[in-house]
Amino acid sequence: MKHILASSRFLMIIAVLGSFLAAVMLALLGGAIMVRLIPHVFVMLSGEAGEAKAIAVDFIAAVDIFLLSTIFYIIALGLYELFIDDNLGLPSWMEIHDLDDLKEKIIGVVIIVMGVFFLEKVVTWKDELNLLEFGISIALVIVALTYFLSQISKRGKKVNQIESQP
Repeated sequence: MKHILASSRFLMIIAVLGSFLAAVMLALLGGAIMVRLIPHVFVMLSGEAGEAKAIAVDFIAAVDIFLLSTIFYIIALGLYELFIDDNLGLPSWMEIHDLDDLKEKIIGVVIIVMGVFFLEKVVTWKDELNLLEFGISIALVIVALTYFLSQISKRGKKVNQIESQP
């Protein structure tokens, strides 16, 4: 039974591959959107600047897609490091050694995605009162996630202090 349970960690390959595939597809989609926007930028530069705001929103949306791709990539790497092989040879800032490391990285990118999403809405928003409510709701979620990150960090420091004591 012990061997079966120990080997079951390889089931996470399914989640790793699914997350990696999502990251690749979203990156390709973001790239395709960027390529599609290039001709519009040249049209604007030639004097027809009526679409500047719409093109800016499209670029922001593409960046949002790249950030979502980044989230899925981090999830794929993190799950692989946690369950399959911890020695991927990644830069130290990308290494994930426990579930808290993975949560920190994902939440950091989610906060950025929310900020970019809010920026996208600010550029296209019509009703100012609703924008304030929307902004406050996003700010509250960001504050909650930031607090959660600070608690993870405090817990990690306490564990490190305990482990370093003789």
